[in-house]
Amino acid sequence: MSDQYPPYGQQPDPNVTPWSGPPAPQQGGQPPYGQQPPMPQYGQQPPVPQYGQQPPVPQYGQPPMPQYGAPVPPAKKSNKGLIIGLVVGAVVLILALCGGGIGLLVAYGDDDEPTTATSAEPTSGTTPGTTASPAPGQSDAPSDNNSMTARFSSDLSNVCQGSRILNSAPYNGPAGAKAYTFSNSPDRPTSWSSKYVSSTKPYSAKTTEYEAVSVVGCLKFVEGSEGEPTKCLYKDKTGKQVTVDYVSSRYVLTFYAAKTGEKVGDGGTVAAPANRCPSVISYNNVTMKAYASPDAGTIESALDKFLS
Repeated sequence: MSDQYPPYGQQPDPNVTPWSGPPAPQQGGQPPYGQQPPMPQYGQQPPVPQYGQQPPVPQYGQPPMPQYGAPVPPAKKSNKGLIIGLVVGAVVLILALCGGGIGLLVAYGDDDEPTTATSAEPTSGTTPGTTASPAPGQSDAPSDNNSMTARFSSDLSNVCQGSRILNSAPYNGPAGAKAYTFSNSPDRPTSWSSKYVSSTKPYSAKTTEYEAVSVVGCLKFVEGSEGEPTKCLYKDKTGKQVTVDYVSSRYVLTFYAAKTGEKVGDGGTVAAPANRCPSVISYNNVTMKAYASPDAGTIESALDKFLS
């Protein structure tokens, strides 16, 4: 075997040994060292490496080879919005059909059913001479906005403000009638308090017997009837001595039927004397005034006269 040397001034080929032939071709389609791989022509696909072979690796300083693959299939359009729209439309249609069915049932119901009137007054749809039955536990139906059903004896004081008590006893005359009496005051004209009546009187009624009461006596303060006050000395909560003006006045007693609210009699004028200071007094701590109550004896006398 003869030695081969390069011409003078040239470097030996590193891929050729002194005892070998010409350089062997590169495996896997790699170009010789220092050479660039051939670029594919426009419109041509680059060579695809065989199974098990690595794609050509760009040499240092060379731009990477663009990879070409199969075209990406377009994204499939979703029918989710269309399906939701169809479902919503079907639900709306079903509801519309159900509503229409209910409307038809209401509009074209059984015409053989008679119309029932709930008003106590006869109407064009009721048979003449008949009235509607009152509700259970209520002796009469309300005919105005101020009618009410009493739950306590104090509720009958609303008769003095123009109300009707629906569950009170009917007034059939003074004989045998039960009565309550209430009065207002100069500083509280719309507030009515119960006045004491002896339990020995035949017209007296207990607080639990309010449904048996048919007469309400209202003692209304007469404007401008105040007299000269009586100076009364008391001690307040702190022990300090205070002077209270104890004022006399007059009231007018009127009798009303509890169930209808109609006036049924007059009890006359009832005085509220203040000539003697009471042992216990309720007064206004701003005006330092207290008003005397209507005389209980005069009230009983008026009740005896009217209900005898």
